[in-house]
Amino acid sequence: LGFHSTKQTSNTIMCSPTLLVLCLLASITTGFFSRTPLPRRAACKGAQPPVMALPIDLSGKVAFVSGMADPNGYGWAITKALAEAGATIVVGVWPPALKIFETNLRRGKFDEEMKLADGSQMVIDRIYPQDAMFDTPDDVPEEVKTNKRYAGLNGFTISEVAAKVAADYPQGVDILVHSIANGPDVKKPLLETSRAGYLAASSASAFSMVSLVQRIGPHMNPGGSVISLSYIASEKTIPGYGGGMSSAKAQLESDTRTLAFEAGRKYGVRVNTLSAGPLKTRAATAISEKGEKSFIEFAIDYSRANSPMAQDLYNDDVGNTAAFLLSPLARAITGMTIYVDNGLHSIGMAVDSQAMMESPIATSFSPEVEYPGQR
Repeated sequence: LGFHSTKQTSNTIMCSPTLLVLCLLASITTGFFSRTPLPRRAACKGAQPPVMALPIDLSGKVAFVSGMADPNGYGWAITKALAEAGATIVVGVWPPALKIFETNLRRGKFDEEMKLADGSQMVIDRIYPQDAMFDTPDDVPEEVKTNKRYAGLNGFTISEVAAKVAADYPQGVDILVHSIANGPDVKKPLLETSRAGYLAASSASAFSMVSLVQRIGPHMNPGGSVISLSYIASEKTIPGYGGGMSSAKAQLESDTRTLAFEAGRKYGVRVNTLSAGPLKTRAATAISEKGEKSFIEFAIDYSRANSPMAQDLYNDDVGNTAAFLLSPLARAITGMTIYVDNGLHSIGMAVDSQAMMESPIATSFSPEVEYPGQR
């Protein structure tokens, strides 16, 4: 772009049309997702007051979040970002976690985490028990039916939950969030993973996404959007992330591309996945044995030491990105794996490696700035 000349009259700068447009564009893009307001810039004479944010308005939209329970996790952050934008929040919770989740909600233990930017509390419109390992009632084995954690719960398979959502929200679903991952052999290297453990990881972490789109997709409104959560182990070797989970994430990303085409043509909805960096959640910490530094803590340290943006990653970094992708602002983005990992996915050589200790590279690329937004 070239700037047209400006005219100076009585010590006042008069903006050309091109410069005025650039001023407005700069003001619009100065950070919907910023945690703190950016300083006001001087406006051109005659211009309207600058718009300091590009709003995401999801008022009237119904968002079904499958797998949200931990306030520290990415699923919670996505849910909260959608609530901030005005969406109606509906969640599916794994039955073994349902009772404690509802109890904590009732007792106000999540009140601080549910506080929105305007001071109000996030509202969860409905909570459904949901086990994404089972598509239909016929899939549920007897040992699960008789398990005390499932006692009194009816209709927790994906098809039954989808039917309930369709009945409770006849206006249709606009947003579907898949925040589910589980692998019983995740602590084992692939060479020691059982067939049952491998298939269970794929079933819970990948096919559950396919099943949700199969069954909720018909109830979604055209222009709706689906998102899931992946990890860099889908494409690069991450020692310690075992049990077939890396394979499951690769399946999830491949299925994202296929579903984007099929669901796009059939239902008019978009499908994307977020490849998120490491975050210390309850589920991630469970990968390691108690009493030792966890796998996820090592992964976080590695990420901070080697990422282009040598800063902490927060769950709302992922939540804010998801809110954008799930909004009409991203209407032309589908079939994508979007990295939210401070750029770690782009690195091929670790600068903090022992092999690099004597190399000037290790010190010449040390972080030289204080990153804004750190907590």
